[in-house]
Amino acid sequence: MIKKTLLLLVWISAYVNADSLDTTLKTIELMHVSSGNLTTYENFPSRFVKTRNVHVWTPDGFSSEKKYDVLYVHDGQNQFDSKTTWNNQEWAVDDVAGELINSNKVRPFIVVAIDNVDELRWPEYMPQKAISYLDKSKVATDNEIYQVKFLADKYLKFLVTELKPYIDSHFPVHTKSENTFIMGSSMGGLISMYAVSEYPEIFSGAACLSTHWLGVMPDSPLPMSDALISYVENHLPKADKHRFYFDHGTVDIDAYYPPLQKRVDKLMLAKGYDQSNWQTHSFKGDNHSENSWRKRLHIPLKFLFAKKEILVSLPK
Repeated sequence: MIKKTLLLLVWISAYVNADSLDTTLKTIELMHVSSGNLTTYENFPSRFVKTRNVHVWTPDGFSSEKKYDVLYVHDGQNQFDSKTTWNNQEWAVDDVAGELINSNKVRPFIVVAIDNVDELRWPEYMPQKAISYLDKSKVATDNEIYQVKFLADKYLKFLVTELKPYIDSHFPVHTKSENTFIMGSSMGGLISMYAVSEYPEIFSGAACLSTHWLGVMPDSPLPMSDALISYVENHLPKADKHRFYFDHGTVDIDAYYPPLQKRVDKLMLAKGYDQSNWQTHSFKGDNHSENSWRKRLHIPLKFLFAKKEILVSLPK
């Protein structure tokens, strides 16, 4: 087991940029990974969002002499070590990605996992511009939804203008959009879709697991799913340069997703997406949990980082 290190970041400037962060300070043990190496930057500073930990996973054999693709992942605290998560579950990104890379099934890549801030997770992950598509005939103008301070646009500015420049300048990575991807589950699936739609020149693909097309809780009267799907219809980037992976289970809250995903799938077809750049999968019996996402994580990773530009066939 390889110890994860925690590097304390300090300001040396009033603004965040790739050169303003000192990463030579003391390290402490925090979590473990079973493949590769994990470094955590504590309270990564930002002008746009509340500080939070950022974890960078590098695979076995990582070398500054090579160039790596990059995968940005939300809910970073749930990715690597079940002993430190709230529900004793993990995605096991280190295990799954490590096996795929070591067996030469995918291009080598690093993972940048960004912690959520619990009380801000929903306003940071809800696609902000989708709110403008709410049907005014169904939602009163004084509805409390219009009083929410949505933060998704600022969250994406943090990723694109602060975090990515730091990663690009401190790690041996390819910096073009064709080598930069983003992934998340539930609300993290929504913000991943939103990231590619808002910054198609930065991210070329997204993996959206158990995408929470409801937007809100199932018992909410808000027609948020209609607004989210309208956003997709109006903002989905060009099919020839981008790729999307969607999936869902069939148990618990995932049982609400199939009809909504089918509406999105129709839009994908109408926008020119096909099997070369888009997948949607349903996993019977899977629920809304890290354990379920862990079981099928290899499928979106192979889709995003396949060495040949072909569709990964049926899940195995």
